[in-house]
Amino acid sequence: MAEEKRGYTISDIYQGGYSSMSPEKSYGGGYFSAGSLGMTTDPRSANILQEVSTKLASGVKQIEIEAVSPEIFDSIPKQQLKEVNRLTKLTGIDVSLHGPVIDVSGIDPRGGGFSETDRENAERRVADVLLRSHELNPDGNIPVNFHSAEGIPGSQFLPPSERKDGERYKRMIVVNKETGRIAPLESEIEYLPGMKELEKGKYRTAEQTLDKVNTTEWDNSVTQLIFNKQRFDEVINDVKPFLEPLQDPQTGEIKVENQEYLTQKQKEVYKRYLSARDYLDNVYRAINSQFSKAWKFGDEHKKNVLKEISNDFVQKIEKKPKDPFTYSEAMGDFLHDLKSSQVIPQIYVPIEEFAVEKSSKTYGNAAWEAYKKYKDKSPLLTIENPPAGFALSTGEDVKNIVEKSREQFVKNAVTNGLSEDDAKEQAEKLIGATWDVGHINMLRKFGYSEKDIVKETEKIAPLLKHVHLSDNFGFEHTELPMGMGNVPLKEMMEKLGEKGFNARKIIEAASWWQHWKTPPFQESLEAMGSPVYGMKMAPYWSQATGLYQGYFSGFGQMLPQINYETFGTGFSRLPSELGGQIQGAGGSRMSGRQME
Repeated sequence: MAEEKRGYTISDIYQGGYSSMSPEKSYGGGYFSAGSLGMTTDPRSANILQEVSTKLASGVKQIEIEAVSPEIFDSIPKQQLKEVNRLTKLTGIDVSLHGPVIDVSGIDPRGGGFSETDRENAERRVADVLLRSHELNPDGNIPVNFHSAEGIPGSQFLPPSERKDGERYKRMIVVNKETGRIAPLESEIEYLPGMKELEKGKYRTAEQTLDKVNTTEWDNSVTQLIFNKQRFDEVINDVKPFLEPLQDPQTGEIKVENQEYLTQKQKEVYKRYLSARDYLDNVYRAINSQFSKAWKFGDEHKKNVLKEISNDFVQKIEKKPKDPFTYSEAMGDFLHDLKSSQVIPQIYVPIEEFAVEKSSKTYGNAAWEAYKKYKDKSPLLTIENPPAGFALSTGEDVKNIVEKSREQFVKNAVTNGLSEDDAKEQAEKLIGATWDVGHINMLRKFGYSEKDIVKETEKIAPLLKHVHLSDNFGFEHTELPMGMGNVPLKEMMEKLGEKGFNARKIIEAASWWQHWKTPPFQESLEAMGSPVYGMKMAPYWSQATGLYQGYFSGFGQMLPQINYETFGTGFSRLPSELGGQIQGAGGSRMSGRQME
């Protein structure tokens, strides 16, 4: 009680030693073995042999070669890959590889749109990285990490707490699937004639704007064809009385073998007909193009409707296929059916949907190329969430791209003779997710709460293969050791479950290296609550200060001399009953000598 009145407690200045019975809880929510934690090499250096040797001095058991730059990766001699493999065998460490950070979707990050040629080039690059990385671990499945996307603009999602009536987007980036061009769409206020409370307008979400863009563009293109077809009708109906005598009674074809037998009026009419027929043929070719577009970009339901429209058109003209009047009427009905909302193709789609489709093709094909060569010892392709704000940076995005990449792998495998069950087994083994806890934490700058961020983690948990550890404050792409920012690691690891605790956890702390120029390993061990000893017994690194530091900076020794000096006394001034010296005597009860 007296201590409390004087404004301090013993724990303020003396925390005591570690307890093997009730160790302090770690920031990570569990006790991560030091062997599951690793560091990266310097991404600026191609001398990976020296880098790996240097990082070994920190005591790590996992090292990730940070070949994030394509130029640096291509500067690594193949001999160094083999030497690193020999070094890992001598030291008993494991290595992984962070592949070059490139966009694999084929979308130009500078806004130039999509290019299938660029996507194919990226696919070859990814396959080459997988094949070369095999030298680092020819006897196992070395994890090779790639970003789900790089640098391409991403849509801005509303925080879950602000979403209403299914609205997800605050600002949507869309791609024209036909041209590959990208454009932004935002929610907006519309002011329409006859609207009640016109001053307030009508709120339209980004999703509704997307529907309107697709509908309007399709309606305009079909309406133009209807207008062109009507111009033909105006001509053909005007001359119909003069043309009917020239028609073949069976086919309805208007054909003149010898114009010498025609009157001057019939010659003029026939000439106008031929010109109009050429015009109608051009309209028909344009209709075919629209129909092809609707089929190419339609879903299964819309394709079924298009089949019905096509069959109906054929039935109408098959009796007299060369009759221009029947042909024109059937074409009018066909165009009317194409304007139906049931067949409007989704030409413009969110960039996330488009990028998942293209990127998964790249990853699925590249993984298959590696499997064809190395079979069960093929490298493990892991797909990482990039810093939040770019495309494909959410948990939902990574989940979709991993699943679609596996589907593409299975498609390739089955086509080449592998059974579907075996193909799925290999796909699940060789393609998975890397979860970067610092990257997803950057959703905070868009208004996401800690709870929202943890939910993103939960979405990829079943697909997890690899973990990247870095801390930040949710705004900038800083990389600090865990425990130095506000990344909710404990809650994330709980969602990742056993896969998260067993996975390799690579410390990415570039900002720590840059400013403090020391390895971040000890700070991470303390934050992660790792045991000091390999058998995972106490003490823990979070208790390490009590093992080697002095009284004022840690737990201190038991009953240190300075303790008595702090309270205004010392051993020499204590009563002899408590260990003090007897005046004139040769020692004290604590001296180890017999008192006189």
